Amino acid sequence: MDEKVRLGIVVGEFNYDITYLMLQRALDHAEFLGATVEKVLKVPGAFDMPLAIKKLLEMDEVDAVVTLGAVLKGDTDHDQVVAQHAARKMMDLALEYRKPVSLGVSGPGMTRAEATERIEEYAKRSVESAVKMVRRLK
Repeated sequence: MDEKVRLGIVVGEFNYDITYLMLQRALDHAEFLGATVEKVLKVPGAFDMPLAIKKLLEMDEVDAVVTLGAVLKGDTDHDQVVAQHAARKMMDLALEYRKPVSLGVSGPGMTRAEATERIEEYAKRSVESAVKMVRRLK
């Protein structure tokens, strides 16, 4: 049997009514996949994730980082800036530390209703991506 994959999770508190449910689904799915969650870090929002991701990637007991967040459309294009820069930095950190960082941040350009519909899909997909990448890169 495969060695257990050890995950860190970074979850945004912005839109926490959505991200809290994402976190619960992610924890359940990690257990279902036989992975362990070593640490969960909460940050204000998606834009704040890279520093917490970096902290987790530096930990020997973390094989991959799962990100969870929801970037909703507002009155300006702020959501576009937040999502694009957060996603780019996540990719940069994965390459720098040679550990997977999965993209479980939904948005930009979506409504609260659309974000709610995507809770389960994004949470499960983010965990599954991290676990698969760790197993495939060993």
